[in-house]
Amino acid sequence: MFGNHWTLGLDALIEGDISSLQGSFNIILRGFLPLLLVIGGLIWVAWRFGRFYCGWLCPHFSVVEMINRLMFHASGRQSLWERQPLPRRQADGTMVKFDWRYWPLTLLSAAFFALLWAVVLLTYLLPPEEIYHNLLHASLTPNQARFIGVGTLLLFIEFTFARHLFCRFGCAVGLFQSLAWMANDRGLVVGFDRDRARHCSSCNSACDNICPMRLKPRSIKRRMFTCTECAQCITACEQVQGSLEQRSLLKWVSDAEAVAVATGRPAAEQSGNSADRTIPFNGGH
Repeated sequence: MFGNHWTLGLDALIEGDISSLQGSFNIILRGFLPLLLVIGGLIWVAWRFGRFYCGWLCPHFSVVEMINRLMFHASGRQSLWERQPLPRRQADGTMVKFDWRYWPLTLLSAAFFALLWAVVLLTYLLPPEEIYHNLLHASLTPNQARFIGVGTLLLFIEFTFARHLFCRFGCAVGLFQSLAWMANDRGLVVGFDRDRARHCSSCNSACDNICPMRLKPRSIKRRMFTCTECAQCITACEQVQGSLEQRSLLKWVSDAEAVAVATGRPAAEQSGNSADRTIPFNGGH
């Protein structure tokens, strides 16, 4: 870190320069404490803000979004599993023309990122310098070539057929973020203004159509368990309602408003229930 090697200081312990007690403190301070701080920080962010990492920092999700859009332009679908094409009219009013010529670009993108991911995964197992040198000089060992070949094939299948399904159900990092987020009813979530739901009649479900995870943003929280907080649904609603000179029906909510999304009951009802449970300190027996 900052040009210095991050070690546990065990070399000094082995050479007898420090006591076993000092060695134990080094392991705790340099090993366990940073690990706990990082893991604890990530869990707190997920508990408060949901899958923030997935929607804004995860490179895999960025590829998912890109291939979704390419596949949409090629077939009208963001996923091969969708039965019907999505509307051509976008949230900003533009009309998209579906063109089969996007298919080669879609498949090439999936293959390129599958290869890139496979190579990067291998560099976690073997020295990166060795892998990149062997790639550039076409001198991969049989095992290295086999790993990259099989990894590329599996990742190509995933990028082509199960991008958002992996993010929803197969990614351990995303799953633990979702579990932490679901444990907090007051955490940040996309809220829907149900009192103005009639304004949705002028829309073609733009928020549903744009969601890269293929969720329904107007649902209650447990049905958006895998929401990545990317805010594309909010942007789509703002564009549709803005053209009608109306406020967006979707927005970020937290605390009391978020409880209403989590439970499916209106915020006013939540406040009433809270008031009913308040202990009357100045009452009689």
